[in-house]
Amino acid sequence: MKIIILAAGIGSRLGNPFPKPLTALNNGKSIMGMQVENLTTHFNIDDVSVVVGFKKDLIMERFPELTYIYNPFFDRTNTSKSLVKALKKNKNESVLWLNGDVVFDEKLLTILNPFINKEQSFVAVNTSKVAEEEVKYTLKADYIDQLSKTVKNGLGEAVGINYIASKDIQFLINRLEGCDDNDYFERGLEIAIEKDGLKVCAVDISAYDCMEVDFKEDLENANNLFR
Repeated sequence: MKIIILAAGIGSRLGNPFPKPLTALNNGKSIMGMQVENLTTHFNIDDVSVVVGFKKDLIMERFPELTYIYNPFFDRTNTSKSLVKALKKNKNESVLWLNGDVVFDEKLLTILNPFINKEQSFVAVNTSKVAEEEVKYTLKADYIDQLSKTVKNGLGEAVGINYIASKDIQFLINRLEGCDDNDYFERGLEIAIEKDGLKVCAVDISAYDCMEVDFKEDLENANNLFR
């Protein structure tokens, strides 16, 4: 299995003059530093790649041990195009990917491992809250049916940690390639679910702390959770 961190974006909502994954936390780590530490507790660091764009050299210098994929169109494309670049380089592998602004408790990976081991594609979700501005989901016959920010009566929020099994990856690559430049990668998943019958589980990680840092108040909350 390969691991992809999506870190190409400008992250303008947080207002940093540097890539958002390098944002410092009060625990002395950066967001990406905490991600890499957590991931390499369970997985091999040689399997971790990062999609970079905005001020890419800052990330590459901070984490020289990682592998990098460059999205030169980071300023005018969204996560669908960053993800498809990474998946095409790993199209014969299963892939776990996460957004570069996700701060999470390392122990939640123990919930994901059984699904990885049986090669079941999934989206990690938090069912304890359903905020209007977040990516939400509904289910049909135990698998995700709808997945977007506009979902009505969502059952929970996607937290930005996802997995595509090798048997499913080509479906997702095809659908991501057909996405608009400004689409999030969730759009590719949703179309593959609808058009290709892709079976994607919603894995509830609500028992553990996990959040995306988009705004300054998110950063404050993250610092309160991860001391």
